Amino acid sequence: MDADDFDWNRILREQWEFHWDHQIRARLQGLSDDEYLWSPAPDAWNIRPRDASAVPPQPGAGAFTIDYAYPTPVPAPFTTIAWRLAHVIVGVLAMRNATHFGAPAASYESWEYAGDAATALEQLDTQVDAWVTGVRGLSETALRTPVGPKEPYPDAPMATLVLHIHRELIHHLSEVSLLRDLYLHTRQGATV
Repeated sequence: MDADDFDWNRILREQWEFHWDHQIRARLQGLSDDEYLWSPAPDAWNIRPRDASAVPPQPGAGAFTIDYAYPTPVPAPFTTIAWRLAHVIVGVLAMRNATHFGAPAASYESWEYAGDAATALEQLDTQVDAWVTGVRGLSETALRTPVGPKEPYPDAPMATLVLHIHRELIHHLSEVSLLRDLYLHTRQGATV
């Protein structure tokens, strides 16, 4: 089959949609607040009530902030499920949805971080839906168009960004799934 006969948009979307629909979203069901904020390592970066973090600069617009430092310390701090979900929601999805698909502006500094699991999962669902809808609307020409100066590689085609975002989603949400397994096997029966 000739490459021109492929529906490149569908193929790109299916990479993520299959993983989301058949693996990741179901693994997030039942995420408790304790799991969401659980720190399996000392000094892990997390989502915290404003002014509760020892890590400046405490970005976030609401009652909760995300631990952050630039440059990132070496070794990088361990990050919790809450931190990883916030990274996916804001840095991977919301900022790209704003830049490329007309969603409201988003940044680590302006985001209202979720202090509980249910709110974080609602934010994740909203941003995933916006991303998939945006990607679905890309024509073959748009997939070949350079992403522009708001991305680290401005000359890369949009299709390259779509693949990158899908890899980021699969990678980080698989980490969240592993942390849920670790929580289950180390905290099972523990008093919370």
